[in-house]
Amino acid sequence: MIDLHTHTVFSDGELIPAELARRAAVAGYRALAMTDHGDRSNLDLIIPRVARVAGELGSAWGLTVLSGIELTHVPPQQIAAAADEARGLGARIIIVHGETIVEPVAAGTNRAALEADIDILAHPGLISIEDARLAAERGIHLELTTRRGHSLCNGHVARVALETGAKLVINNDAHAPGDLLSPELMRRVALGAGLDEARVDEALANSAALVARVEKV
Repeated sequence: MIDLHTHTVFSDGELIPAELARRAAVAGYRALAMTDHGDRSNLDLIIPRVARVAGELGSAWGLTVLSGIELTHVPPQQIAAAADEARGLGARIIIVHGETIVEPVAAGTNRAALEADIDILAHPGLISIEDARLAAERGIHLELTTRRGHSLCNGHVARVALETGAKLVINNDAHAPGDLLSPELMRRVALGAGLDEARVDEALANSAALVARVEKV
């Protein structure tokens, strides 16, 4: 199993990077990205610190650990610049906190994210068909999430992704130890969103392909 959306004490998570990596390894994960909440005020505080330890933690616990960031509530007009800055600071996985229906995310965030240099649009809420098509064209992954609240629109996200050919990934958006769900439960969440078994396998393969691509850079 792979989780490309997790949080540590560098934002609102409960675990330091070493413990998060250890717990993920024990739970059977093959890879994870540490993607704390960030904006242009703290990118330089978060990304280098995770990047500094990611490789050694991965080697110690037997899994791939990637440094990343989740650009969160960044004004849409600033997202592209923030993504470029994050990439320059060493973020291997860049996520944007999409237009979830349970938070006051600014309208236009999804579109601005999909026009920027990012990898995953997290919990994109009631994403439009047009934006899903743009995700497909640009190879940006749309997220199905197991996180309470954000997961309310999983069915819609799955439907528009299937309609447009946008790639899906399945993430936990883990903030606490109990958020690292078992592979079986993650599959069941995706099935509950309307995917069949083959599409679940495809989403899981998308995560693995993204990890492999990032490791080659």
